[in-house]
Amino acid sequence: MDLLLDSVLGAIGKTPLVALDRLRVAEGVEPRILAKLEYFSPGASVKDRAALRMLEEAEKSGALLPGQTVIELTSGNMGIGLAVACAVKGYRFTAVMSRGNSRERWRVMKALGAKVVLVPQAKGGVPGKVTGEDLARVEKKAQELARRDGAFRVDQFKNPANPAAHRDGTGEEIWDQSEGKVDNFVAIAGTGGTFVGVSSALKKHNPNIGCFVVEPAGAPVLAGGRVTSPRHKIQGTGYALVPEIWDPSLCDGYLTVTDAEAVRTARLLASREGILAGFSGGANVAASMKLARKLSGEKTVVTIVPDTGLKYLSTDLFP
Repeated sequence: MDLLLDSVLGAIGKTPLVALDRLRVAEGVEPRILAKLEYFSPGASVKDRAALRMLEEAEKSGALLPGQTVIELTSGNMGIGLAVACAVKGYRFTAVMSRGNSRERWRVMKALGAKVVLVPQAKGGVPGKVTGEDLARVEKKAQELARRDGAFRVDQFKNPANPAAHRDGTGEEIWDQSEGKVDNFVAIAGTGGTFVGVSSALKKHNPNIGCFVVEPAGAPVLAGGRVTSPRHKIQGTGYALVPEIWDPSLCDGYLTVTDAEAVRTARLLASREGILAGFSGGANVAASMKLARKLSGEKTVVTIVPDTGLKYLSTDLFP
């Protein structure tokens, strides 16, 4: 990274790839597990990459005009990434979010100058467990506000610039940092942008790389399974729906994790590796260890730590 940046946007990406050797040895796992620590970007999540790319593409196409308001639904991380980018670029930004997400997220967005609209959860909703039904309520509100304000709607679940950011950035970085020593890639899907983008980049280099998507145990929709429990703690993912940018041809297999497995692994990452990850990071590493236990020989599994545990201190992630 350059020593002097024109703005904080230059700090997005180029995140470290770290070997989780202490954790895998403690857990009796032989294959190596490498984790891409996306919380090193300025908005502290993997969403910074897509947020910036989607705004840049909209500016190039003329879909986003100077002085126009930007609006998007978010579980928090995309909203934070957009708030960072909009602050630098000079756009007003409105984030629409379910009240079920952790409060640290909307407080960070407000600190970055965003307007935050919190949408009540559906009947029976549980704080910390945002369902597809909750997301639909947020989507409806985002559409209403975009029409009313004449705003540019980012539309991360449909926007092709979302996976493109990870194809050209995250995936290529993983390939270079690992020196091409990648046997498998594991990542949970929310919009599907990270999984689709990274998988397409890695398979371009080596079509034999196995790419495995992670889903909450109670909502394995991408695997074609039955939804038994749409409410889970892994915020920003597993909405019991198939994202429009999902590409099943890039997926070689499906893995599931429970809330307990995600929480346990996030706590182990902190105490064994000094990596303070969120629920999704715990889920990704837990799934990676499940896959690694099925492998033999000197194999390498690469995964993503999407954000930091600092965004979940108001939850029960850490005791």
